[in-house]
Amino acid sequence: MSAGSKLKTASVTVALIGAVAAGGYFAKPYLVGSMGAGPAVAQTAPQAMPVKVAPVETQQIRLWSEFSGRLSAIDQVELRPQVSGTIQEVRFEDGQMVQKGDVLMVIDPRPYEAAVAEAKAELNAAGHTLRLAKKQRVRAEQLVKKGHVSKAVRDQRVSDHTVAVSRVNSAKAQLIQAEINLNYAYVKAPISGRLSRAEITVGNLVEAGPNAPVLTSIVSTDEIYADFDVDERNYLRYVHELTKVGGAVSELPVELTIDVGELRVYKGHIHSFDNQIDPATGTIRARAIFSNESGSLLPGMFAELRLGGSDVEDLVLLNPGDIGTDQDRKFVYVVGEGSTVEYREVALGASVEGKRVITRGLAQGDQVILGGLMKVRPGVPVTPILPETAQTAETTQLSATADTAKAEPSN
Repeated sequence: MSAGSKLKTASVTVALIGAVAAGGYFAKPYLVGSMGAGPAVAQTAPQAMPVKVAPVETQQIRLWSEFSGRLSAIDQVELRPQVSGTIQEVRFEDGQMVQKGDVLMVIDPRPYEAAVAEAKAELNAAGHTLRLAKKQRVRAEQLVKKGHVSKAVRDQRVSDHTVAVSRVNSAKAQLIQAEINLNYAYVKAPISGRLSRAEITVGNLVEAGPNAPVLTSIVSTDEIYADFDVDERNYLRYVHELTKVGGAVSELPVELTIDVGELRVYKGHIHSFDNQIDPATGTIRARAIFSNESGSLLPGMFAELRLGGSDVEDLVLLNPGDIGTDQDRKFVYVVGEGSTVEYREVALGASVEGKRVITRGLAQGDQVILGGLMKVRPGVPVTPILPETAQTAETTQLSATADTAKAEPSN
């Protein structure tokens, strides 16, 4: 580079440095003014955010508690032979529905028929003996008055008559027992219901007694029990409700749900509570009763049960999405004084049809902010909009947008 070029470059550099310094000097007053030396700029007040709200209203709701239980038959009988003999007939099919008094099995009745015939003959003979003894007694009483026979003879005739009466009574008892045994030879259903299978088949010998085998079993089906355990807290609540209205436990409704590909609900009521709480589990055994005319409910089935209160209550319900969690507390946002957001701690109760019962924290008329947990904070000004109003506004806006689109000319 030549000496002339170097001199020109140095001159340009000096000129640029001077310009920068001058710019900084003239810019300084503006910077100072913006940092507080100049006039203050007025801040604009935050605009109120539109939020959907719902006024708190109570609804008449029956509270339900859910339990699991098992079904059991109201009547269940194991049939055993009451006389000995060979099984001659089986008159039912496995699983058949029968009525009380139907003959199910026949034990060879011939020995018992013979016993009945023998007892009848004994009774007939005892009757003849009694009639003769009665005549002799009457004759002896007449003759002793005339002195034709001694008192000893009369006393003997009286004794013979008394023995004859006893023999007749004994013969009658033997006949009754023989007829009972003959009746036992025809094994009958003691209750109406559904039979199990035949445990003893035709041709087998059975004997009566404490070790007698089970021939079959039968369970009633018209009604059925559901047994389940109720925790102490819920039990006390139900008892307290009944005490207030002076009702009986049978007034407590129970719903039973069975899953048969679709949920089928049966309605019943409490039959009884046990007489003590199990200290090991803190529960009391409850028994509900349900109609089962179709016979589709079977003993031993697992069932989901809901136990309801004796009466409906005025309750506040909220969607879970409108309830926030603050560590171990639950809260909602409501529209407070000056149309600002207010934090309100609430206490939750049971779940009812997907909603939660609010037992404490809200009063009639409070406006709860819906779905705004992530959008608003306490103290923020808001414009409350009822859901119906918001829906109308959205519909109007959509209609206006559609009309505008129609009015635009096509290219």
